[in-house]
Amino acid sequence: MDHRIVQVFYGSGKGKTSAAVGQAIRSASLGQKVTIIQFLKGKDIEEFGYLEKLEPDIRLFRFEKSDGTYDELLASQKKEEIQNIRNGFNFAKKVIDTGECDVLILDEVLGLIDLDIVSVEDILALVDLRDDYGRLVLTGRTLPEKIAERADIISKIDLEKDLV
Repeated sequence: MDHRIVQVFYGSGKGKTSAAVGQAIRSASLGQKVTIIQFLKGKDIEEFGYLEKLEPDIRLFRFEKSDGTYDELLASQKKEEIQNIRNGFNFAKKVIDTGECDVLILDEVLGLIDLDIVSVEDILALVDLRDDYGRLVLTGRTLPEKIAERADIISKIDLEKDLV
């Protein structure tokens, strides 16, 4: 690829991460190297453990140390976890800057804005690091207008019914 594509999966519905992982599997099947960095989900997500079997084609990273999700943490634990999350965000910048993958998926990165861990400007700076990195996939519940303006593909996933 000689230019970037920014793709966003957002909304209140379930399936944003699954849609992004579908992109990862599709890209890997085409011979592309994929890196996934997950935020706000804790370090122990069994449903994506299978992806570890797909290394080195798909590499999965979680920088958080807590077993539970960010929302479940006490205030004192959140403070410590914020630094781990920022380390993950900085790693994403390094991945783009060094060009070490064709597809970079930042799962729940938009949620970091809602929690004031990173800013819209931080994400826009990440988007603009290079113009030749392939595909950048962002997920989260909300999509700030400034990021929407830079996105090439936007999919909104809303919940219509939940039996759970």
